[in-house]
Order: sequence, then C-alpha cells, then structure tokens
Amino acid sequence: MMLDALGWQPTAPLERLNLPWLQNAGVEVAILRLDLIDALISGNKWFKLSEHLSLAVDSGAEGLISLGGAHSNHLHALAATGKRFGFPTVGLLRGHAQQTPTVLDLQAFGMQLHWLGYAGYRERHAAGFWLPWQARYPGLYPIAEGGGGLAGALGCGRLRAMLDAQLAHLGWDDYHGWWLAAGTGTTLAGLLLAEAGARPVYGAMAVPEDHGVAQNIIAVLNEASCAHADVKPCLPPGCVLLDASRGAFARTDAALLDFIAASEAQCGVPLEPLYTGKALLALQDEVLAGRFAPCTRLVFVHTGGLQGRRAMGL
Repeated sequence: MMLDALGWQPTAPLERLNLPWLQNAGVEVAILRLDLIDALISGNKWFKLSEHLSLAVDSGAEGLISLGGAHSNHLHALAATGKRFGFPTVGLLRGHAQQTPTVLDLQAFGMQLHWLGYAGYRERHAAGFWLPWQARYPGLYPIAEGGGGLAGALGCGRLRAMLDAQLAHLGWDDYHGWWLAAGTGTTLAGLLLAEAGARPVYGAMAVPEDHGVAQNIIAVLNEASCAHADVKPCLPPGCVLLDASRGAFARTDAALLDFIAASEAQCGVPLEPLYTGKALLALQDEVLAGRFAPCTRLVFVHTGGLQGRRAMGL
C-alpha cells in the first residue's frame, strides 16, 4: 500500500564523468545517476512523487491520479510505484488513444487510463478541473502534471543530502554548482531550496522560454517562503536558466543525436535526447565557451527518462 512506499528510500550513485572536453578544460563533473535507483521507478520522478505520496497518506487516500502524455516518464513511474506497492493509479492522458511503449507499460502496471483529447487536456489548469475526477475516484489523491508544485520540489531537495553523503568518495571536499535538465523546473526549484543560495543551480531548459519554466520556479519558491502573490516575480541570483530545447520540446537533430552517441561511447552513461542529452550538450557548449574556470567542480543530475528511448528507436 501507499504507506509501504514511503519506507522505500533509494539512493543514486555519484560517479565521475569522464569526457575529453571536460578534461581539456580542466573542469570536473560528477554525475548523480538517478537513472540507476530502480529498473522501473527511475530518475527524478520518484523524488517528485515521494512528498505527494506522504500528503496522500496523510489525507487517507487509497491511490493516486495524475496527468501526462503518451510517453510520460511521470506516469510511468507513478504506475510502476502503484504496481510495486499495491495501490490503484489513474492516468489522464493528453490526446487520443494510442499505443506506445510507455502506454503499454502503464496498462501492464494496472493504471486506469482516460484520454482527454487535446482541448480537454488544455483545461488541466482551469478551476474545477479536478472536481469531476474526484467525484468519480473519491479515494484517489490528485497530483499535478509531472509531479510538480512545492511537494515535488521538496522531494527533489533530498538530492542534496544524497550528494553530501558521497562527495568524499570522489575525493571532493566541496562543489561549485549543479547542472541539470529542466522541463517544468520542479527538480531545479528543489535544489535551489536545498542550497539556500550557497551554490548556483544551472538549468538547461528542455522547452523554449515561453513554456513557463521560470514562472514555475518562482511560484514554487514563493510558496515555500509563504510569500504573497504580489511579490515581484524574479528568479534568485543562484538560478541560471539556459535554452537547450533546440527550438521545441522533444525536437532532435543530427548534431544532438551524434553528440549523444559519441558521449555514450566515451563515458558509458546512457542518455536520452529530450532531457539529459540536451543538458549535457548545453554543458559542453558552456564549457567550451569558457563559462567555467579550470578546477570548477559541478554535479550533473541524470534525471532518468531512459524508458522513453524506446519510442525513438534508441
């Protein structure tokens, strides 16, 4: 049941990332391998879910309901968690019914699926969106798309303690910042809260700037500080966002795919082209541009999502 899931405390290994362009620049990078925490409940999605699970248990809910697309890493992790720990899950999906490797997994994990179409899915932020679903599934706790919000960020803030516990194994006594892909900005916001201004967090945005990553981060930080809605919306100095989307979410090109293939051959770490691949390519661009001085130590977060490679034939 859901209470059993709260007792699961996975950890991710911290490894040196060995790539020629890092070595040539004298920049050290350690990669936090969230892709290795579990074969099915993988990546940052578990950490986003963990605080939502706690709130669901406190509310007396018996299961979870959330939203996503036909390739959603969030729904995949949610359904796998329900299957593993024996509680019901419902997914509200964007678009019309289709069969993808992810959807087939959701069905195999026992998730009840409802396809909302595209217009229906766009209503997910509207007031009252959840009312009919909560009437239909009164025992299920609703989670926003992607596991976002303050609860999702607080769960991801635990990555800081996971990192601290392993730094000495690398021979590091400190580090100078975080680097990770940003889709909604939830994980990044959690790291900003955990760092409390001590170190910068660099977000390589997997979506264009008009997708609201900065606004999402600001909203989470304001909620965490109990700020009023009229506070001037601005990112803290320690948050650096870069556009790594290559023009659109899920857009790939030959240069990106060639970079991923070469990087995997060089370092042995599997990547996917929507998040981690774009984040690593953006880091290479910034390193080669001289953003980071020699001896800089960065932590790259592998946010998982490898299950999505199947739909791309990778």
